[in-house]
Amino acid sequence: MKDHWEKVYTTKAVTEVSWFQEHAELSLRLIRDAGVEASASIIDVGGGASTLVDDLLAHGYRNPTVLDLSRAALAAAQRRLGNRAADVKWVEGNVLEAYRKALRCDPVSAFGGVIATNREVT
Repeated sequence: MKDHWEKVYTTKAVTEVSWFQEHAELSLRLIRDAGVEASASIIDVGGGASTLVDDLLAHGYRNPTVLDLSRAALAAAQRRLGNRAADVKWVEGNVLEAYRKALRCDPVSAFGGVIATNREVT
């Protein structure tokens, strides 16, 4: 699967993928409507080159993380953000591996929040 996403992000411009959004308005609205504080840790799983992280930073969120399988997608987002990329934690990998690592470090509060998926995770 990683090879697929690397190919997508090395052969197409970020704006050419069907899921591109100039602003992730719905996601940002859901986060804001949920009352998530600006200091909260927010992880965008599968965020890749998504602009959600841009919007989070623009609205004062100070602790975003972007997790994605594709190094190329993460690099595209980092280039787009320029100096602001230093304000983001970047994780190349998949959510299940990241969760298992976090669980080994701190089994009580690994991720400390909600992880939602659109399919069963085994």
